[in-house]
Amino acid sequence: MKPATLAGTGALALWAFLALLGAWAAPLPPLQVTALAFAVGGAVGIVVLAARKSLGALRQPPLAWVHGVGGLFGYHALYFAAIAWAPPVTANLLNYLWPLLIVLLSAPVLGMRLSARHFFGTGLGFLGCAVLIGAGATLPVGSGLGLVCAVAAAVVWAVYSVTSRRMAAVPTEAVAGFCLGTALLAGGAHLAFETWMPPSAAQWGAVVLLGLGPVGAAFFLWDVGMKRGDPRLLGALAYAVPLASTLLLVASGAAVFDARIGAAALLIAGGGFLASGASRA
Repeated sequence: MKPATLAGTGALALWAFLALLGAWAAPLPPLQVTALAFAVGGAVGIVVLAARKSLGALRQPPLAWVHGVGGLFGYHALYFAAIAWAPPVTANLLNYLWPLLIVLLSAPVLGMRLSARHFFGTGLGFLGCAVLIGAGATLPVGSGLGLVCAVAAAVVWAVYSVTSRRMAAVPTEAVAGFCLGTALLAGGAHLAFETWMPPSAAQWGAVVLLGLGPVGAAFFLWDVGMKRGDPRLLGALAYAVPLASTLLLVASGAAVFDARIGAAALLIAGGGFLASGASRA
């Protein structure tokens, strides 16, 4: 595996902790958590840039800022709207169309070759995600807009990820500024639609860990993976994230391992094996 692709898998590993840390931060409003976590991630990034005397990386053209902040904030805003206006289980499943879309968009956008193993591997991953989340949830009346937002979130994240390769001239260090821009927009959305809740010491700890990992370092690693790694393989491996999240919840005592999780593990592992073999070929 290329070092850049390995960096992308590091982002996937960090995102596996998102559900666990999000549960620790509950019941803080989601946009409040997003604003605080992105602020932590962006601030740490700025400190690192200042220490390395690389703050010049933040001087990017408007298109780079629209791409970076639009991708990060647009995805999270649509995702939170989806789980608010539609059944969270179904919305989460539709949101996990983004790995499949990354694989499919790699051909027309980046000119990469897709083989049958890429399609079968990603399809198995999506099936495993459906088994894990539970695709048979009933849909209440009025959930249509939420489902649209879930699909839109998947499209936004897939397009942001794949087109990052077209923004190769933008250094990964600029992600620190994109995180701060996202924090500002999320903070404004929080003030407009939510009520501030003072975090406890434990909730502050969860927010800081989110900002250091799943909502911080993960985006830097993902930028490296998308710009210089194999997006087809990363898209297929991304289906391991909901499985890993569930296993972490099981390990913490917040969930119980059952046959459904075992079946999902086999499907996702098989899909990742197929896709990785195609990428090696």
